[in-house]
Amino acid sequence: MPFAVLLTNAAAGDLDELYDYIAEHEAPRKANFVLKQIEKAFTNLSEFPERGTYPKELLAIGIREYREVFFKPYRIIYRFMDKNVYILLIVDGRRDMQSLLQRRLLDA
Repeated sequence: MPFAVLLTNAAAGDLDELYDYIAEHEAPRKANFVLKQIEKAFTNLSEFPERGTYPKELLAIGIREYREVFFKPYRIIYRFMDKNVYILLIVDGRRDMQSLLQRRLLDA
């Protein structure tokens, strides 16, 4: 039975912001393409949540409860528990990930 993939409010906001940014600064077609690729990643996580890797920034400090998958340059950071995959962060990996992860995951 597949896992349920659930977006936190913050991750849903990330996805909206990402879509809007790409649509405004590049092209609506590209924004739709990126959205479809991210949705495919969610489908894959539903079937294989353990396939993701540990984010290197968190692994460096010994945290192994979060995982990530990529649709480069975008990173999808999640946690799975029971039969649910919780999407916590969807972000362009070129950002300052250390402070972003600190703010969004560790300080929460």
